Amino acid sequence: MSSTTRLAVRLTPRGGREAIDGWAVDGDGRPYLKVRVAAPPVEGAANAALIAFLAKTLGVPKSSVTLAAGAGARLKLIDIAGCDLLSLERALGRPPDRAS
Repeated sequence: MSSTTRLAVRLTPRGGREAIDGWAVDGDGRPYLKVRVAAPPVEGAANAALIAFLAKTLGVPKSSVTLAAGAGARLKLIDIAGCDLLSLERALGRPPDRAS
């Protein structure tokens, strides 16, 4: 049984290196993952680097990681096929609880 998990990511391009900077919560109480990549935000390079980095970190093929929304924005929604919430938490840490 295959599942798809949606992940909110705040991307920092030209971050000097590929790294996860932890979890944060937006003004509406929704958790998002902070990720930096070395690639610039030009012609989709930063988005491609984000997809490759998340795929490697989660141990899934790049084809399983897709940009669902936010191609030109810092906050992006990423769909990850074949990755459940438990696997996501093991690789990325537990997100903060959503504010009520």
